[in-house]
Amino acid sequence: MIVDCGIYRDGRRTEGPADFSDALDEARATGDAFVWIGLHEPTEKEFDLVSSEFALHPLAVEDALRAHQRPKLEIYDDSLFVVIKPVVYEPQSDTVSAGELMLFIGDSFVVTVRHGEGAPLAAVRSRLEAEPEVLRHGPTSVLYAVSDAVVDHYIEVAAELQVDLEELEAQVFAPAGSGDSKNTAAGIYTFKRQVLEFRRATNPLSAPMARLSSAGVPFVDGDSQPFFRDVNDHLTRAVEHVEGLDRLLSDILSAHLAQVGVRQNDDMRKISAWAAMAAVPTMVAGVYGMNFRHMPELDWAWTYPAVIVLMGVAVVGLYRLFKRRGWM
Repeated sequence: MIVDCGIYRDGRRTEGPADFSDALDEARATGDAFVWIGLHEPTEKEFDLVSSEFALHPLAVEDALRAHQRPKLEIYDDSLFVVIKPVVYEPQSDTVSAGELMLFIGDSFVVTVRHGEGAPLAAVRSRLEAEPEVLRHGPTSVLYAVSDAVVDHYIEVAAELQVDLEELEAQVFAPAGSGDSKNTAAGIYTFKRQVLEFRRATNPLSAPMARLSSAGVPFVDGDSQPFFRDVNDHLTRAVEHVEGLDRLLSDILSAHLAQVGVRQNDDMRKISAWAAMAAVPTMVAGVYGMNFRHMPELDWAWTYPAVIVLMGVAVVGLYRLFKRRGWM
C-alpha cells in the first residue's frame, strides 16, 4: 500500500496535487522540487499505477514486487534502481532477520518500496524533514539518508552479535561437565546461520556503495560523493566485523569439536582402565573354573584366600598405575 506521498520544494514539504503525474510535472517545472512516494509491500495493481506514472523499467518493477533480491545498483534510462537489505536484531530470540528496501531515483522523484519491518523509512523521512538543508539536494539526499541509516544500524547489530558471541564462547570454554555438548553445537550452528543472514545483507552492498562513491552515476548529485564515501567506510567496518564474527565462530566450532574429541578419549581411557582391572580377577577366576582333574593347588588349605589376595593386589596395583598416568 502507499504509505506516504510528499512534494518537497527547497528542502521543505509543501502541499501539491494529489495525482502523481501532476505532482511530478509541477516538481519538474519548478526545478527545485521532487516527489517522494513510499510504499509498503504493494500489490501489483497498486504498483502499476506508480510505475506507469514514473516510467519505471519493467525489470526493476518486477524485482520490487517479488522482493528476495540481493543488494545491488542498476542504471536504467529513466531511473536508478537500488536494493538495500536492512537487518533487525531480536534480543528475545537472539536472531537476525533481514527486510528489503528498494529505491527508484529519477528526475525529480524518489519511489521507495519496503518489504518486511526492518526499513527505517519513517524515521529517515522525519529526520530529513527536520533538516531542509539536506533535503535541498533532492532525491540524492533521500538515497544518502536511507543508506546511512541502514548501514549505521548494521554496526549496532554487529555489536549485539558480538555480545552473543562472547556468551557462546564462555559456554564453549566452560569447565567440563558444566554444559550440554549437543546443545552447544546446536547453538553454534544456529548462531552461524544468523551471521550468514547478516553477511547476505552487508557484503553485496559494498559494490553499490563503492560505485555511488565515484563520479558519473546518473541521477546522483556529483557533490554527494564524500557523503557516500563516508557510508562506504562505515559499511566496510560492518563487513569486517561480520567477517571477524564468522571466523571466530569457525574457530569456536573447531575448538568445541576438539574438546568433544578429548573428552571422548578420556572416557575411553577410563573405560579401558576399568576393563583392565576387571580382566585380572576374571582371568584368575577363569583359570580355577576350568574342569581339570590335576590342579594340585585345589587341595591346598590356603588356596582360596591366596587367590583372593592375589586378585586384590593386582587390581589395586593397576588402579594406582592408571591413577598415576591420569587414566582414572
